Amino acid sequence: MSKGREAAAGGGGAAAVLLRYLREQNRPYSAQDAFGNLQREHGLGKAAVVKALEQLAQQGRVREKAYGKQKIYFADQEQLPAASDAELRGLDEEITARSAQLQALQQSCRHMEAELKDLNSSMTTSEMAKEIEALRKDCASYTEKLERIKSATNHVTPEEKEKVCREQQLYRREWRRRKRMATELLDAILEGYPKSKKQFFEEVGIETDEEHGVVLPAAL
Repeated sequence: MSKGREAAAGGGGAAAVLLRYLREQNRPYSAQDAFGNLQREHGLGKAAVVKALEQLAQQGRVREKAYGKQKIYFADQEQLPAASDAELRGLDEEITARSAQLQALQQSCRHMEAELKDLNSSMTTSEMAKEIEALRKDCASYTEKLERIKSATNHVTPEEKEKVCREQQLYRREWRRRKRMATELLDAILEGYPKSKKQFFEEVGIETDEEHGVVLPAAL
């Protein structure tokens, strides 16, 4: 057989293989996908696959659609045998069964994902042992500190605490009163002072609470 006849036979064989494959799978494929799926079993080259698909499309035996620079090929649905009513019912039943199976699998996956999340967030046995040991040390430290406080002789009685609170309130009121008086006095002086407030403070030697970061303590 001549080389031309061998090439023609190879091209015809590729077309037959691809036509049968597209009809059996009944889904779209690019030339690259078809080549990858059939290369090992049928030994088809990529160039032969591309050429055979283009020929089948030109002959109207398969459909061709272009998406940008890529083309896809699929079986012409009008050339496929029509399914009988019994076959359609069987397909509907299979779809229903597969849908129920899919829902069951999805539910199972969700349960396993939740369980895995719980397990990943849980401590291991060694981590729990370390945590327990650390808590025991904390408890011992707190117990020792509590015992030292209980055994101390310098506890503040409620009466002493009340006295300190009263004195602090008195001092707070006196602080505010004296600061208000000083502010009013200084404002009166500054009304007739020819220079700025800052220059006056520097000349007289007045230091403010703000300069030293001093604030009125909070009430006890």
